[in-house]
Order: sequence, then structure tokens, then C-alpha cells
Amino acid sequence: MFEFEIVAQQGRARAGILHTPHGPLPTPVFAPVGTQGTVKAVPPRDLVEVGATLVLANTYHLHLRPGEDLVQELGGLHEFMRWNGPILTDSGGFQVFSLAEINKIDDEGVTFRSHLDGSMRRLTPESSMHIQQKLGADIIMAFDQCPPPTDRETVIKAVERTTKWARRCREAHPDDNKQALFGIMQGGIFEDLRAQSAEALLPLDCPGYAVGGLAVGETKQEMYATLDFSVPMLPENKPRYLMGVGDPD
Repeated sequence: MFEFEIVAQQGRARAGILHTPHGPLPTPVFAPVGTQGTVKAVPPRDLVEVGATLVLANTYHLHLRPGEDLVQELGGLHEFMRWNGPILTDSGGFQVFSLAEINKIDDEGVTFRSHLDGSMRRLTPESSMHIQQKLGADIIMAFDQCPPPTDRETVIKAVERTTKWARRCREAHPDDNKQALFGIMQGGIFEDLRAQSAEALLPLDCPGYAVGGLAVGETKQEMYATLDFSVPMLPENKPRYLMGVGDPD
């Protein structure tokens, strides 16, 4: 169901089409974020009119409210959002980073306190896959640890943990026919750690790969330099997703 074709290329720049169950997705694409199942103040018909082709939604927030079971009962995210095009859900990994003061990370997963009602919750690679499968997005993301990109010791541990979690995600989601599981490269701004992460992820044979752990504290110059050496480490024949960059320049 998921096929990626490159239709034009100039140097390292590519134009392609990712074919999904909800239609073709031309790339490159800059996707609006519908964190809780809606792009704030922009109804789906307006998204279509302005040319949006992909919408992102947030696993962490949708898990807390309204819950993946209710979304599934209502027909999945496409029906819930009234959006007929492709949808991508993140894994909750970034919230592990951004809400660090209310969570605890271990090798099995993350225990966190809900910012809504204070209840204790647990998120693991397996539960992240289970939640995203129920939400029903076209593209789902592996559960990862997103560390501060310039702290080498923390990044080393995050790469090791992200690799183990990616393998567990693949075991929990072995079939990409209906939902494509993208792996996430970590490694901060360090070339050797990026290479280590990519080398460990490629055997999982994901339909696409993301560059994670950027736009979270490093300078733009550091981000650009990291992308320069990271992108060639990823497969040429698969889509690449630069995560979390809200400024398209």
C-alpha cells in the first residue's frame, strides 16, 4: 500500500510522491499540526483550500483526551477529524523531552503524570504502537527518547535506548500494509552517534525514516550542519522526515 517514488532530483534535493491509503502525498511537504485532532481555528475545508496535504496529530495528547478507544469507536482519526487526506501521528517521545519535570524514564518506557488531572500514566514502545494503531493514522512513529542535542553523555544513552525501543516497536507493528512505521534517528549534533543510530535502524526496513532530536535547543547553524552529515546516512529510496521544525526555512 505504501510506495515512494522519486519524480525529480537535483543534487541532494528530491521531489517525490508517497502513496498512502488516503491518497498520494507529494514531497517535500510542510504539514500543519493538529495536536488534539484539530488544527486550531482552521477547519478541514480551509486546510484543503490552502493546499495542505498532510496533518499531524499527537499520540500523547489524544491518549489523555479523548482516548484512543473513543477515537477508534468513532471511526479513527480520519472520521474524528473529518480529514480525508494522509495523517501522521507522533509517538509521544517528544513529550517525554518537553515535559521532563513530570516524568521518569527507564529502559522499559516512561512513567508520567498527566498534565490534565495528575493521574499517573505509563507509555512504552508497545503501548505507543497500540495507541497509534487504534488512532488509525497512515504514518506512525517509533517511540524514541529525544535528548538535549548538545549533551553528549545524555545523547549516548538516548541513542542506545531509542534503538532498543525501535526494535520493540517493530515487533509490535510488523506489518506496514495499512500503517507505515517510520524509524527515528537520534544522535544530537554528533556525527558518530548519528551514524550509530542509522546503522542500528536500517535493518528494521521501515518504509521511511525521520531525523529526530533537532530544533530542541541547538543553533540553526548546528541543525544545518547535523542535517548535512545525517541525511546521506538514510536510504536514498525512502522518504525522510525532519521532525519538529516549525519554521520552513
